[in-house]
Amino acid sequence: MDFKDWIIVEEKHWMAINKPSGLIVEQNPFESPTIQELAVDYLAQSQANPYLGIVHRLDRVTSGVLLLAKRKSALRHLNELFAARSVQKVYWCLIAQAPPSSKGQLVHFLEKDQKNKIARIHATAGPGRQKVVLNYESLGQVSDFYLLEIRPETGRFHQIRAQLAAVACPIVGDEKYGSTFDPHHRHIALHARSLSFNAPGEGEQTTIIAPVPKEKWWADCT
Repeated sequence: MDFKDWIIVEEKHWMAINKPSGLIVEQNPFESPTIQELAVDYLAQSQANPYLGIVHRLDRVTSGVLLLAKRKSALRHLNELFAARSVQKVYWCLIAQAPPSSKGQLVHFLEKDQKNKIARIHATAGPGRQKVVLNYESLGQVSDFYLLEIRPETGRFHQIRAQLAAVACPIVGDEKYGSTFDPHHRHIALHARSLSFNAPGEGEQTTIIAPVPKEKWWADCT
């Protein structure tokens, strides 16, 4: 497990990595290693007492682009972009059933079940429910699966996983949301493919693309 191999881009104040599935992002007293621990250890090889800020998170079971701040100023800048929804997120996922149409938009109301750590999807608004919206497009059939490109307009707990399950298209391997195809405890076929944003200290928009994992599900995806 070499953190350096996961780095896509490293700048003075921030870096982007291709997070592998199976690891949680934030340091946790009950689990080790985490992405945060591994990143700090990497930075400590070249500087004393390195700073590492968590800009955003990906689920343990999700792979893909993850931004990490190496300065407090960069963390503030990137947090402001995420809060203003100025970061364009693109996900890829594999599903075993054909999507409702070749492209479309899903609009639901999501309720977080904290006790069971699952998102519950509703068709109508109600107490404790947040509106969630995502746009999807089919990129074609890949072996036994369908490859979808997802562009979420909101970023809620397990949103992509729960919304796709709500239209009978659970992500491959996502046993928690109804997938019966090749379930794996710490991996599902959901990949944060790219992020586009105005990087700290740069005037132009930056797009970071993460290659798909080498796991068998993604063998025919490029």
